[in-house]
Amino acid sequence: MVFQGFELFPQYTVRRNITLAPTLTGIDKAAADQRADKLMQQLELTEQADAYPYTLSGGQKQRVAIARALALDPQVLLYDEPTSALDPALRDNVAGLVNQLKEGGMTQVVVTHDMEFARSVADNVFTMPTGTEA
Repeated sequence: MVFQGFELFPQYTVRRNITLAPTLTGIDKAAADQRADKLMQQLELTEQADAYPYTLSGGQKQRVAIARALALDPQVLLYDEPTSALDPALRDNVAGLVNQLKEGGMTQVVVTHDMEFARSVADNVFTMPTGTEA
């Protein structure tokens, strides 16, 4: 899951944020590092490998959060408001990434208020009513 607030570990570098869960679940460090390198290259984060979250832009933090989720090779990726607090250019960057993952066969579920973003990435869009009557 990719959380709205990214939920990166501030005391760890980008690389360690990506490799932490895989190594805790039994994947050896070399394999986790190799997967992290591939994901960082794919998500244009290679130069930030040794950076800490506080030094990253919102878009970079979002990509780290996505890389961290992908490091576990999930069957389904869930996003909670992936474009909140992003400017239009970064929103388009995230849309491109979501579409790239979709083209690669990744099933993704996005919860968002950003309907333009939803339409740009979704095969199906479901909307919730704006309120309920008592």
